[in-house]
Amino acid sequence: MSQHCDCLLTNVHLATGLQNGLPYGEIESGILAMHDGRIVYAGPAKGAPAFSADKHLDCQEAWATPGLVDCHTHLVYGGDRAREFEMRLQGVGYEEISRAGGGIVSTVKHTREASEEALFVSAKKRALCLLEEGVTTLEIKSGYGLELESELKMLRVARRLGEELALTVRTTFLGAHALPPEFSASEGDPRDEYISLVCEQMIPAVASAGLADAVDVFCEGIGFSPAQCERVFVAAQAAGLPIKGHVEQLSDLKGARLAASYGALSVDHIEYLAETDVAAIKSSGSVAVLLPGAYYFLNEQQKPPVAALREHHIPMAVATDLNPGTSPSASLLLAMNQAAVLFGLTPEEALRGATRNGALALGLTNKGLLAAGMDADVALWDIDHPCELSYGVNMNKPSHVWQGGVCRA
Repeated sequence: MSQHCDCLLTNVHLATGLQNGLPYGEIESGILAMHDGRIVYAGPAKGAPAFSADKHLDCQEAWATPGLVDCHTHLVYGGDRAREFEMRLQGVGYEEISRAGGGIVSTVKHTREASEEALFVSAKKRALCLLEEGVTTLEIKSGYGLELESELKMLRVARRLGEELALTVRTTFLGAHALPPEFSASEGDPRDEYISLVCEQMIPAVASAGLADAVDVFCEGIGFSPAQCERVFVAAQAAGLPIKGHVEQLSDLKGARLAASYGALSVDHIEYLAETDVAAIKSSGSVAVLLPGAYYFLNEQQKPPVAALREHHIPMAVATDLNPGTSPSASLLLAMNQAAVLFGLTPEEALRGATRNGALALGLTNKGLLAAGMDADVALWDIDHPCELSYGVNMNKPSHVWQGGVCRA
């Protein structure tokens, strides 16, 4: 007697992502069955259960992968910074641009001034670029409002994107992203004063509204000190929210060690992470999120310690860091290529970084693999081998994508 499923893929090669002793966890000549939003079978056709299906697709030896996961973006913002980009290329320094009202202050101004609807419309265009490449799960941070109402506005837009698009969205509150311009004239340390606002008012309000799945900080000389970030971590934990960290992007402030000591879901950027601190990340179970787009766009030279991360078996995720100032890129496939070319990841590591490890960086254990019981987030590619996804730039788009078992293409 056959087993019923909603959708059955046959004559398909599977890049399962499982550790089955084969590259990519590959299963050639497989079948994949989806039912009620979950994968019920992903394995060899030979010896598989008999299935009857509402929908059946002969994949003609295409490759199926888990839906892609972009686990670090700043996708909701107002305005852009294209003119600043041109100015920098003409030799104008960042400090001069900032004094003229540019830099993050410009993005904060435009984000605060934009209506919620305008932010949604612009963010939707960027999100659709990611969806076209097979992204099924997306993290979106706030952090360009830097005042409670604007931060809540950004988070509401992020939630709406998940509701109106066929997309899983995880939201992250990043109030500790930069010092708001109105605090710069404060007496004493204005950063301490602002962090008090973040901890005592913003985090409780965001948590009460149910608009954030995690809390992030920018631990850096131009951001906030480790002591200030620790205050945010304590407040986040008191509100029942997990934490993440922008750490060791421009210098080694030991932010990764700090975040790991609080059980961070992920430590992100980490170009300046000391190899001696890698063990601390291992013990916390945090995921190392690599963001080669910002490294490329800023023409940085310091690379993350990939060899040490690999040696300690720390999961490495790959994400776009989509933002207006340092990584205006809405292509996770390009980020995979950059991670391979610039950081030395293998194409298999890059794909795992944009699927399973990206999901783990968001605390999502039910995504990122093709296996029974996992969410039925699946992308189908007309390629000869999975390595092509990290090889070709703007050469691959999935022919079909299933989000929770529902085909969106």
